[in-house]
Amino acid sequence: MYNGLSDMTETTEKKVQKNEGPLDAIDHIAVAVDDVGKAVDWYRETFNCEIEYQDKTWAFLRFQNIKLALVVPNQHPPHIAFLHENADQFGNLKTHRDGSRSVYIQDSAGNSVEIVAKDSVQAQEKD
Repeated sequence: MYNGLSDMTETTEKKVQKNEGPLDAIDHIAVAVDDVGKAVDWYRETFNCEIEYQDKTWAFLRFQNIKLALVVPNQHPPHIAFLHENADQFGNLKTHRDGSRSVYIQDSAGNSVEIVAKDSVQAQEKD
């Protein structure tokens, strides 16, 4: 039974895994929308962001600290995407229309997680 912060801290400490090296980077989060154009307009009117890519099935918006993908559910699953040095260790990488390479996996709760090859995104950012 939970009886305060000390219980929560104790439980958290038991589950924390010590990893070496820098923290992993989240590349983007993808949320489902019914109308990509309408969603892009809303985000652009509400927040200061740039359109990195847009078509009828998805858009990429760049914010100061992260990218937001707006996706049509029957084309792309809502997901969170991490950059990884060795993305191919998670499965066969697929090359996307923007040149990035990735694979989708599921977390322990069944959520879609995209593992993006770090070098495929860094190459795009240098162009």
